[in-house]
Amino acid sequence: MKKRGQKQSLKKMARFLLPYKRQLATVGILMVFLACFDLSLPLFNAYAIDHFIVPLQSGGLPVFALCYVGVVLLSAACTWIFVEQSTEIEMKVGRDLKRACFVHLQRLGADYYNKTSVGYILSRVMSDTSQISAVIAWSAVDMLWAAAYSIGVLVSLFVLNATLGLFVLCALPVLVAITVFFQKRIFRVGRDVRHQNALISSGFSEGITGAVTAKTLVIEKENYQEFQTVTAAYKKKAVYSAMLSGIYTPLAVFITSITAALILRQGGIYVEFMGMPLGTLSAGLAYASGLIDPMMNLARIISEGASALVNVERVHNLLTEPELITDSEAVQAHYGTPLAPKEENYPPMRGEVEFRDVSFRYPDGDDYVLEHFNLKVPAGTTVAIVGETGAGKSTLVNLVCRFFEPTSGQLLIDGEDYRARGQNWLHHGIGYVLQTPHLLSGTILDNLRYAAEDLPDEELKRRASLVYADRVADSLPGGWNTQVGEGGELLSSGQRQIISFARAVVKNPSILILDEATSSIDTQTEALITTATREILKGRTSFVIAHRLSTIRLADLILVVQDGKIVERGTHDQLMQSEGAYYQLYTLQFRSEKRSHHEE
Repeated sequence: MKKRGQKQSLKKMARFLLPYKRQLATVGILMVFLACFDLSLPLFNAYAIDHFIVPLQSGGLPVFALCYVGVVLLSAACTWIFVEQSTEIEMKVGRDLKRACFVHLQRLGADYYNKTSVGYILSRVMSDTSQISAVIAWSAVDMLWAAAYSIGVLVSLFVLNATLGLFVLCALPVLVAITVFFQKRIFRVGRDVRHQNALISSGFSEGITGAVTAKTLVIEKENYQEFQTVTAAYKKKAVYSAMLSGIYTPLAVFITSITAALILRQGGIYVEFMGMPLGTLSAGLAYASGLIDPMMNLARIISEGASALVNVERVHNLLTEPELITDSEAVQAHYGTPLAPKEENYPPMRGEVEFRDVSFRYPDGDDYVLEHFNLKVPAGTTVAIVGETGAGKSTLVNLVCRFFEPTSGQLLIDGEDYRARGQNWLHHGIGYVLQTPHLLSGTILDNLRYAAEDLPDEELKRRASLVYADRVADSLPGGWNTQVGEGGELLSSGQRQIISFARAVVKNPSILILDEATSSIDTQTEALITTATREILKGRTSFVIAHRLSTIRLADLILVVQDGKIVERGTHDQLMQSEGAYYQLYTLQFRSEKRSHHEE
């Protein structure tokens, strides 16, 4: 099964080489030429010994020198072209692999990012792809040179002297045997090393992004001990991998050295008693000794190749990670893809949402969160979703945004199943304000442009000012051109929330989703935004997840969620009169807020 998996992985990677098959063929031909040039040098030396050194004469030396220099220059030219082409192949294949990973990551749904760490993803996109491209560009062609040179040595020795050739021929099976033996073990250990490396990358990522949290919790020591455990495991595996390579390489050198010694002994006898030219012995000895370099190259390449197979598997697993949410080919042909949308074909969105006999359970869950759920939300309706923390308030929102799809039943937007119009069209018409907003690197204005890049700056500022983003800009030295930092780290949590809110408003969406949108804002600013929100929500369908029940009293429909189930629905007055779960939540929170105000 592992071998079949490796073959599938290699086939998947092969498509990244097809655009550069001519360059790869050129490099391959150059390596064969280089092997031939390298094979010719011992023959030049043999000729010089037999025709110039032994007879002590220099006739024909200028021609010989010219030919020798010509071969060296041709070898240098081939090497220069090879290095240039291989470098280009490495850079382009690495770029294509990273691009393919990035594109696929854009297609994967929210479920993948919920279960996968940043370090895990970065290790595959950056480290593994670079290792694969380096092995393809350099190690693979080095192996071709080593193979061509080894075959050439064998043929040359048999032509010069069959007995000398037999010594090398007998050594090859031994080299092949130890190579197969060590290759399997190096591959297995290489997989473990890569896994530990991914854990280290993940630890670094979490340590950096959570540095402030670690300091406030005073868990630096625990983080250090955990990191020590991971790096110790990595060290153990890496040392074992290096030990295997360290045993294999000297063994290969030892075998080739013994072969060279036997040739020297037997060749010396032939020169002394059978009249074999001294130049032939010199060439044979040079060829036998020269086997050390290709054998060491083969040892190194096989070790790198075994490790690279692990890289290939890891990248292949990423590229074949299934997409839970996909559009049909017909939908993609008409509406486009996330990276190539066809916005000119988007019909206008009114914002009517309907759950029609919807049942849903999460892909990794066994129990249904919704069962035969029906709800029709007319365009322009405000739906509030309330419940205790962890009750499952986000399930409905995730379905509306198509982060997940109904297990059965239909979810209709403007009277049509939203799977018939594609994710691009749906997300184009939705504005989403998260409880923990994430701003993109750049300025405040840059973040607003992401939502509506065609609008002029003044219109962007005007729309953003509806939720008081102008107050944030005016309070900062750079105004609208203030850098927000990675994730918005240069702004306070409240400022990030307001800019995130403004970004959603600037988009002018037909459906607006507010997930605890005012949780990080001070009470005074919240009151202002709540007033502005009432105007903004007019004419838009909105889903409001709120912890503070006082902010949703004017909602057209309130859904109460408990343990992942909708237990009540109605207006504020209706739910208060029924004195059920909503009544209990509202009165409990009202008393708590009243007590807090009294204490202040």
